[in-house]
Amino acid sequence: MPKNYISNSTESSRMFKSSLLESLSKVHFTVPLFIYIPVIAYLSYLSIAAGTVLGYLGYLVLGFAIWTVTEYILHRFVFHFVPKSKWGLRLHFIFHGVHHDYPRDKMRLVMPPSASIPMALILYFFFGLFFAVKANFYAFFGGFLIGYLMYDMMHYAMHHYNFKSGIMKRIKQHHMLHHYSDPDKGYGVSSALWDKIFRSDFPK
Repeated sequence: MPKNYISNSTESSRMFKSSLLESLSKVHFTVPLFIYIPVIAYLSYLSIAAGTVLGYLGYLVLGFAIWTVTEYILHRFVFHFVPKSKWGLRLHFIFHGVHHDYPRDKMRLVMPPSASIPMALILYFFFGLFFAVKANFYAFFGGFLIGYLMYDMMHYAMHHYNFKSGIMKRIKQHHMLHHYSDPDKGYGVSSALWDKIFRSDFPK
C-alpha cells in the first residue's frame, strides 16, 4: 500500500517564507470556540427575541443538518479538487494538501480564522438570500455554526485522541481510512452518513 503522507509528526512544516502568512496558517484548536460561541449565542438571542423558542429550535436543527452536507460537499468537491496549474496546485496544498501530507500537525487541524471568517461571511450572506424571516435565519445560521464547531473539534480529536469504543471510535476509523488508505473515499469527517448516501464510503 502506498504511503499517503509525508510525516505523522505533530509539529508544523513551514509553508510560507513570510512569517506573517505562516502565522496566519496556524491556529490552536480552541481558538474557533472563542470566536464562534459568542456569535452563536448572539444569533440565538436575536432569533428567540424576534420569534419563538419552537421556531428557533427547528431552524437550529435545520442549520446543523445543512452543515453536515456542506461539510461533505466542500471536502469532496472543493478541497479534493486537484487543479493542473502551478498556482492552482499551490492553493490546493495550502487549503488541504498540507493536511494530508502532515495529518497530525497540531496547529493545522482546525481552520484558521484567516480562512474561516471570510468563508463564514460568504455563507452568511449566501444563506441569507433564502430567508424572508430574520429570526428563522439567525437560528439556522447558529445551527450551521454549531455544526462547524463540532466538525472542527471532532477533527482535532480524531487525529490526537485514542478512542477505545463507541461512535467516536467508528468515526475516527472512517476518517483514518480516508487519510491512510484511500483519500478518494470517506469525505465525511464528522459523520459517514453522506458517504453512504453518495456511495463514497469504504467497502465493508
